[in-house]
Amino acid sequence: MTAVQAAFALRGRNPDVLTCIANLSNDEVFTPPEFANQMLDTLADAWAADHDGADLWADPTVKFLDPFTKSGVFLREITTRLTKGLAEVIPDLDERVDHILTTQVYGIAITHLTSLLARRSLYCSKWANGPHSIARSFDDPDGNIWFERTEHTWAGGTDRILTADERGNPVERTRDGRCTFCGASRRSLDRGAGFETHAYAFIHTDDIKARIAELFGDDMQFDVIVGNPPYQLDDGGHNNSATPIYQFFVEAAIKLDPGYIVMVTPSRWFAGGRGLDKYRERMLSDRRIRRLVDYPKLYDGFPGVKIRGGISYFLWNRDNEGPCTVQTMWDGEPVGEPVARYLDQFDVVVRWNQAVSILEKVLKRAESSLSARVSSQKPFGLRTFFHGAPTPHGLKDPIKLYGSQKVSWIERAEIPQNVEWVDSWKVLMSRVQGTSAAVERVYLGKPIVSGPSEACTETYLVAGLFDSELEAKHYATYLRTRFVRFLVSLRKSTQDAAKGVYTFVPDLPLVESWTDAKLYKRYGLTAAEVSFIESQIAEHDDLPFHEAVDDGVTDG
Repeated sequence: MTAVQAAFALRGRNPDVLTCIANLSNDEVFTPPEFANQMLDTLADAWAADHDGADLWADPTVKFLDPFTKSGVFLREITTRLTKGLAEVIPDLDERVDHILTTQVYGIAITHLTSLLARRSLYCSKWANGPHSIARSFDDPDGNIWFERTEHTWAGGTDRILTADERGNPVERTRDGRCTFCGASRRSLDRGAGFETHAYAFIHTDDIKARIAELFGDDMQFDVIVGNPPYQLDDGGHNNSATPIYQFFVEAAIKLDPGYIVMVTPSRWFAGGRGLDKYRERMLSDRRIRRLVDYPKLYDGFPGVKIRGGISYFLWNRDNEGPCTVQTMWDGEPVGEPVARYLDQFDVVVRWNQAVSILEKVLKRAESSLSARVSSQKPFGLRTFFHGAPTPHGLKDPIKLYGSQKVSWIERAEIPQNVEWVDSWKVLMSRVQGTSAAVERVYLGKPIVSGPSEACTETYLVAGLFDSELEAKHYATYLRTRFVRFLVSLRKSTQDAAKGVYTFVPDLPLVESWTDAKLYKRYGLTAAEVSFIESQIAEHDDLPFHEAVDDGVTDG
């Protein structure tokens, strides 16, 4: 067995080392080899459909780029496939592998550590031209896996200090501000030469084509861009508050104009979110996105990695526009048949194909949206951590205040805004609703029917204002239906239940108490559609809303 054969034989050992590596940070999530191969299968199917059934892996001219390589899994799996597919074109194994590694597969590492890891996965050596490398023609130790330290471009700082440059000369610089390319916080990531900058080369440029020419040569044109970009800036944000950056990588890849892009990202962009609204609009209107495979269940696509809202991968096909085939996966298996549809039918991606017909029936009636009733954040101008007095005793004009897991009292004069709402009947809804469970089936917290002389902190939204207690109770009962919570689920991908998640919910007359049975009948839902709603949304076996009480509240 030759050295090359031995190296590739190791690929079949169990366990595969790339299934055993822990993620480095929140922004650097490794792709499981099995998942990477599903993405490559999707790519190969599209290639065959566009090339009269030709085998992508039997073409010695196709060039692949992973512009955010971490473990090197995509490049390794591509190389494995090409090694088999090119056996007839280049019979000699050593020559074939050398051709693939030197002319077909390229990567841009995101850190120095991942560059070493990727080279070890691809070349079986951390040096592409080392004695143990299975490539034979590299002069450069980096081979086709590029990495150099890249700096952020800081702007907008106001906190200025006097310090020294590398030669000891006095200089003035700012300690704050953000990167003009990725929005990173200077306070968090301007840490000196001993730390990674997380200034990813692929998105820290005004001209990505010129940048790629610098790295790999002026005549470089990639046929396929594939991979798993960093998801968010690991710069002090946490979970939903962290700044997403994967959209920048997608946009840069499209600017390179390859034939195909296959990329896995969080699915939060389906419904917008922090910094993602414009990106979502562009993606929905791009008819070159021809396949979308969605994993809504927590931990399903990437076991052990907590990505709220799930993950998905898409296939972008430059020369083949049309509807996008959407497939939902659950426990690793497809749910129903894939459906070809235009993503911009709605202003968000409706991830369940079975939900489309239901939503069409609801929107066909052209009723007002419930979101017009719902307040924005901080309805009375009071932050979550604000608490009043434990009792109303001694207050001249006490207002009962619903806060985070407790009730307190404040003076009416202390309420900063929307004081006119205080004496209305109100329905309050928790701004945050969700659990750490792999499957979300509730989507909204329990409504609180709040009477006159009552207010709330930003823990809650005012979901509606009413003249009577009866109207408020009818409204609260409506919000607890499976029907309403199902429509909310189509726009809610994280724990955040802001007013936008109510956009699909119709604002119905409150002269009666709405039940699921009445709502199913009103919108003409079929037995199959009702069954789907009830498979997605849990029924509540307790009271439909909280009465206003003096001994505390919960938002569950």
